[in-house]
Amino acid sequence: MALFLTEKDVAQLLTMPLALEAVEAAHRQLSAPDACDVPRQRTRLPQTTLHLLQGALPQLDAIGYKAYTSNRSGVRFLVHLFQASTGRLRAVFEGDRLGMMRTGAASGLATRWLARPDAQVAGVFGAGWQAEGHLEALAAVRPLRRVKVHARHAERLAAFCTRMSERLGIDVVPCASPEEVVRGSDIVSTVTTAATPLFSADWLSPGTHLNAAGSNSLIRRELGEDVLKRCSPIVVDSVETALREAGDLLPMLEKGRLQPRGLVELGDVICARRPGRTTDDEITLFESQGMAVQDLAVAVRLEALARARGLGVELPYGD
Repeated sequence: MALFLTEKDVAQLLTMPLALEAVEAAHRQLSAPDACDVPRQRTRLPQTTLHLLQGALPQLDAIGYKAYTSNRSGVRFLVHLFQASTGRLRAVFEGDRLGMMRTGAASGLATRWLARPDAQVAGVFGAGWQAEGHLEALAAVRPLRRVKVHARHAERLAAFCTRMSERLGIDVVPCASPEEVVRGSDIVSTVTTAATPLFSADWLSPGTHLNAAGSNSLIRRELGEDVLKRCSPIVVDSVETALREAGDLLPMLEKGRLQPRGLVELGDVICARRPGRTTDDEITLFESQGMAVQDLAVAVRLEALARARGLGVELPYGD
């Protein structure tokens, strides 16, 4: 029988090492190419938008989708995992934590493959739910000794820094200005809903690695053209998806100042099909949009753990 796993079930099972391993495996399969991924589709009404991501991982006998609605009252996520060989439903997951962890894992994975090995200082824009997973992933792949964080709301920022310092056992400190976050940081990550660029390229040090995780629509921009011009390589999770919704990249693509062939997929870096960082001075960039195969790879592992530990409830449909 198919299983249904709640947010509480997912929280008991999902760790960042599991998410990192799953997301890396998904990108390897996509680069092979043994997997397929369909860019996000949206159905819009004035009050609610439905977002749909679809994909398949044949090596895991998995096919499925994540659907979520966004509304003023909140965002609601569900991941549906099917058996690719039979079409039968395997599991349904409440997907808020799952999505947060796999989004963080994607940037952590990019940091593993693109940041300098000696990177120890990180700057983070954003102090929300998504920033938690993001920072946890960075700490899992690099020996961070200090993290500088900037966000719009001072109280939320202070609480975030205290909470993450205790959780990770590293120095996580609030910063009053964007410039303070960027200057002297080996890794700079943006996890916001910003509509305009967050910082100046002049503040970046040679050798910095950037993760941009918030700009997944035309109305969002975290990085300006001045920053993009300094980045090489520009790595994306999927070129097809980036060409549709990478708000940071689309203005330069539209002007012809950036060409699609200049974008590098993360899976190709992992599989050594394309180079990642080639010098210590390069400023590398990962633009994260999110992919169904990332969700499905995590979901497959969670299903197996749930069945082994007796978690979840059986659904009366799906066979």
